[in-house]
Amino acid sequence: MRSISLLAVCLLLVACGSTASRPAQPPISRATSAPAPAAPPSTAPAAAPANTSASAPANAPASAPTPAPALTSSADLSQLSFELEPLVEGFRKPTHVTAAGDGSARLFVTEQAGVIQIVRDGARLSEPFLDMRDLVESGGNEQGLLSVAFHPQYAQNGRFFVGYTDRDSNNVVAAYRVSADPDRADPTSGEVLLAVPDPAQNHNGGLLKFGPDGFLYVGMGDGGGGGDPWKNGQNLDALLGKILRLDVDGGKPYAVPSDNPFVGRDGARSEIWSWGLRNPWRFSFDRATGDLYIADVGQNEYEEVHFQPATSGGGENYGWSVMEGDACFKGSCDPAAFVAPVATYAHADQVGGCSITGGYVYRGSAFPQIAGVYLYSDYCTGNLWAMRYVDGQWSSLAVGKFSINTSSFGEDEVGELYLTDLDGGGLYQLVVG
Repeated sequence: MRSISLLAVCLLLVACGSTASRPAQPPISRATSAPAPAAPPSTAPAAAPANTSASAPANAPASAPTPAPALTSSADLSQLSFELEPLVEGFRKPTHVTAAGDGSARLFVTEQAGVIQIVRDGARLSEPFLDMRDLVESGGNEQGLLSVAFHPQYAQNGRFFVGYTDRDSNNVVAAYRVSADPDRADPTSGEVLLAVPDPAQNHNGGLLKFGPDGFLYVGMGDGGGGGDPWKNGQNLDALLGKILRLDVDGGKPYAVPSDNPFVGRDGARSEIWSWGLRNPWRFSFDRATGDLYIADVGQNEYEEVHFQPATSGGGENYGWSVMEGDACFKGSCDPAAFVAPVATYAHADQVGGCSITGGYVYRGSAFPQIAGVYLYSDYCTGNLWAMRYVDGQWSSLAVGKFSINTSSFGEDEVGELYLTDLDGGGLYQLVVG
């Protein structure tokens, strides 16, 4: 593997000071019990006013999907080979890849400086979909254009949403529309929906994702620094250190779904869906079940994955900055007060790393042997893990090692998986043999 500079290790995902191991040992496995039901959220400081509530949007399905364990493969994962097939090279610090869901089979790749590129038929188009570099601040470790999400009805309404840091270091969610040319967005259509002041240049979160309920989920880091110095993770009066849930169809600039867990509660922001997160850099929904997987970047010792079933009503407190992984962060604590991760790895593990990049539950058709398996990687070491729920337990197995710095996983329209290499500038497809 090529060497990684300190700046590159810090870039986008981790706080400077973390160390990364480079193991050469055989894969290790971890198993944990199924997560217990979430405890009621604890009290929080005095509040900011809640936004107006709204009912479910018209594009939401009649009911949320429920978990379907039968959709998980029972193959021996240790006997499979996980490889990367190069698709397109030459991106400039790609941060995210996704599809529009409009039947075009195109992939959209965000570049950190503020450009969205299109890949069609295995080639990058000569002109970008959107260039917003004049709005984006990308000079900090983790700042920049961090994701793009297309409206569930994009084929009809042409709306899409971007997550980025602006020139005033706010974490921004903005809406845009496509132009008359399907390969070009209208740069004048931008509308800022949310701008959250961020006190530092790291832990920006930045992922936008539509859930199976039709609402927009927004990942917000804790504001940066080390050890959550502003105490945002456990503060329900702050939007940082959270996953937010917004109705982008029900109001201007947005509305809050009426069933968000903190609607009407004094001392809590109604946009919050889940809390106690350090930097939920990448999270994803299982397209078959609606379950949510959250990969939260750790401090100096542990990386973690959280599982939220589709039946959840939100409100889960994942523990940061009282907990890091499944351990007390500083001093003693009561782990039972928080929702425990279903998988962790330590920076000091023989097969470990320093910064988790969450992936997806595989639901494509090309590799049925990994159906229902959740894949995630480490940005620094390239280690790859496969996780699934077996016999009442979560089991996570190290299954490979890539020679790239994975900034993001992404799905195409049919569920095949792709990875972006921040430093190398490549887009790769995951292949399994």
